[in-house]
Amino acid sequence: MRSPELQTGKGPFRRKPIAEITSETDTGLRRSLGLWQLTAIGVGGIIGAGIFSLAGAVANEKAGPGVVLSFLIAGIASAAAAFSYAEFAGMIPKAGSAYTYGYAVLGELVGWFIGWDLLLEYTAIVAVVAISISGYFNELLGFLGIDLPLWMMGAPGTEQGAAPPGSYKINLIAVLLCLLIAFVLNQGMKSAARFESFLVYLKVAVVLLVVGVGVFFINTDNYSPFLPYGFGGAFTGAATVFFAVFGYDAMSTAAEESTDAQKHMPKAIILSLVIAMVLYTLACLVLTGMIPYQNIHTESAFASAFAEVGLPFVGAIISVGAILGILTVMFTFMLGVTRVGFAMSRDGLLPAWFSKTHPVRKVPTRFTWLIGIASAVLAGLLPIGEAAELTNIGILLAFVVVCAAIIVLRYRRPELPRNFKCPGMPVVPLIGIVFSLWLVTFLSPHTWLRFALWFLIGLVVYFAYSYRHSKLHERTNSD
Repeated sequence: MRSPELQTGKGPFRRKPIAEITSETDTGLRRSLGLWQLTAIGVGGIIGAGIFSLAGAVANEKAGPGVVLSFLIAGIASAAAAFSYAEFAGMIPKAGSAYTYGYAVLGELVGWFIGWDLLLEYTAIVAVVAISISGYFNELLGFLGIDLPLWMMGAPGTEQGAAPPGSYKINLIAVLLCLLIAFVLNQGMKSAARFESFLVYLKVAVVLLVVGVGVFFINTDNYSPFLPYGFGGAFTGAATVFFAVFGYDAMSTAAEESTDAQKHMPKAIILSLVIAMVLYTLACLVLTGMIPYQNIHTESAFASAFAEVGLPFVGAIISVGAILGILTVMFTFMLGVTRVGFAMSRDGLLPAWFSKTHPVRKVPTRFTWLIGIASAVLAGLLPIGEAAELTNIGILLAFVVVCAAIIVLRYRRPELPRNFKCPGMPVVPLIGIVFSLWLVTFLSPHTWLRFALWFLIGLVVYFAYSYRHSKLHERTNSD
């Protein structure tokens, strides 16, 4: 007999029954992640360039000491989406995150486009972070008196990539970093999670070092004026740092590798955001208290702040910790994109070749290497600005879909068991929707153009291949 859920959607709007999703047992992935390993992956995705780079730039140019409010505002908006993700993760603990949630509640076509967008967005984030780390690495090598050949220090068209006419130029360090993370992920989730957890602990230790040492150099006079650019500056800063307060969305794609996903995933999502926000708040208060906001270096804020108060060696430690710590962002988002692709392939929307897992390590080896190579190409050949423009819109739209879907499902299927319930329904999810749509308006025309092109390519792929090969399509036609 056909499922009641299945009968409510037809064609591109057919929905995959939630009961069917949750009943799938033989997924091909190995369950090895506990609560704190999941939380570490979430923290690893959230805390990265935001605390080591964005905090200083926003304080200097947009919000002054009010940068702490920028992070808090962005954190509240992100929490609205995080609560929605947490309810879904406890109810539908499956790989794919926003793709799977959208497929189950809003239909196949919506799920497809969210998954299609995340394939690009997450891959681009991996590339952007790799380019950022390579910049730190090149500076560190220069400090040590080591000069790499110019052809391997940057993408074509960048100053770092300047080389004699007729020679090739590539950001080789960024390429190798992408391939390294793909290699680590392919060693199996248990081993990869140990690697990630170590780097996350190191990163948290660096932030605590910043706070523990910097607090003794705070001059409260530096907090005045607290909002030199007004409240408008704090809100503008919030729009900028919002992209530093997500990461739990990528972590939620690892649900099928959790030892107890229904119990652990909601807790890990909330815990990772809370831990990150506490560290962001403390670090911002220390940074803007140590030196006047006008003097904060926009690229190496903490390192330069400690150098200014006579502790350059602490700045050096922070720089090394930043390089190693930001690797966790690459790990989390490459994990996310490979699990989204795995889920789409398993549902028939992408060829089955992509969801083939390693017989021993139980990870999607083929798709992981494909993403590793794709991100390496982006990181090696694109300047960081062009790569960064690919990272924003898909994630914001995923937030909109998840927040809307949780409202729809709460009223459509109130009887479903929920290990965690999003509070303040429907106000909290609506806040997530409104804030995400507001941030979309800040994106450049080039970003919209690239999104439109990717959207059109996705439309062609869906109707040329995915619609007919969807397992849900095959099942409905056989009924």
